[in-house]
Amino acid sequence: MVSQLVRLVVSCAILGVGVAMLLIAALGSDGYSTMINGLSLALDAKFWVVNLIVGVLFVAMAWARGLTPGLGTITQPIVVGFVVSGLLDACAEPDNPWLRAMLLALSFPVLAVGVAGYLAVDAGAGPTEAAALAFDPPVPFKWSYSVVQGGGALVGWLLGAAVGPGTVLVILLLGPLVDLLSARFPLLSIDRNA
Repeated sequence: MVSQLVRLVVSCAILGVGVAMLLIAALGSDGYSTMINGLSLALDAKFWVVNLIVGVLFVAMAWARGLTPGLGTITQPIVVGFVVSGLLDACAEPDNPWLRAMLLALSFPVLAVGVAGYLAVDAGAGPTEAAALAFDPPVPFKWSYSVVQGGGALVGWLLGAAVGPGTVLVILLLGPLVDLLSARFPLLSIDRNA
């Protein structure tokens, strides 16, 4: 149990580092964050309030489809939130566009290891991953995750949030990369029968 908890927290911290790298690169965030940002703009509500409400709705929808929430459902947003906040406070957006592009490219393996790692602990999924896993099967995670991210980005963009190349890359690459890591490394393999 202690080993599982350590793996969960470390994986969520890695995910937080990847999210912070993506945000510091300032070339577009993930689709879920884009949706939350768009809704907060449209509703004139605080980001964290919208994030909490939408997160609860996504987890409830996944639960209705048989995906039970757990410790990871709570741990993931808390740990990721603290890590992202700390890194955003400590690191400035680079002026050099090549450095920003490199940061964006490096964020993907970090994000994928973080997502695959915390899901492999099988202690419950956070909102975005829960929504994707709720439809796997019949839709494989690599595609259901892309649909969740793409749908979120579209909603956010329609409501006034900014998108960028990073957003498109998250939609197209992150789900397949998490799936690839899960298939290749036993510590990162996701139990889809839970």
